[in-house]
Amino acid sequence: MKLAPEMIRTYIEYHYAMTRRVWDSIAQISEEQFLADEAYSRGSIRNLMVHLTNSDRRWLAGLKNLPDVGSLKFEDYPTREAAQALFEQVAKEVIQYVATLTEAELAENAIRMPGPRWQALLHMVNHGTDHRAIVLERLHALGAPTFDQDFVLWLWGKK
Repeated sequence: MKLAPEMIRTYIEYHYAMTRRVWDSIAQISEEQFLADEAYSRGSIRNLMVHLTNSDRRWLAGLKNLPDVGSLKFEDYPTREAAQALFEQVAKEVIQYVATLTEAELAENAIRMPGPRWQALLHMVNHGTDHRAIVLERLHALGAPTFDQDFVLWLWGKK
């Protein structure tokens, strides 16, 4: 299979563009709503957003053949600003990493991964879509603005 680094970069760009839009919607709810516990998935919107960012952070370490960086504690990000700052830092690191990947590197397995890097990167995007959908449903119920996160609509909107 011939891999296209540009395709992977596009998917990662989409992933972070959609997540930034979710953060824009999160800005429309109260801090109490952001922290309100829910029974489904990871609990609060804060927990979901920290989990999503932490997952990307852990995947990035694995992709770079670094030791596992471990899980973050949700409580260490008590506000929207703290959680969003974490997201922006990780997004920057992932985007920088992906910008340098060659086709050969995308096809290689990282040391602790049974499949090639491109699979892990596409998983990160898919995982993000899942958790953004949960957050968007909660934001809608709270009256915050939401949006479609269809990949093709995002692509067509870029032109």
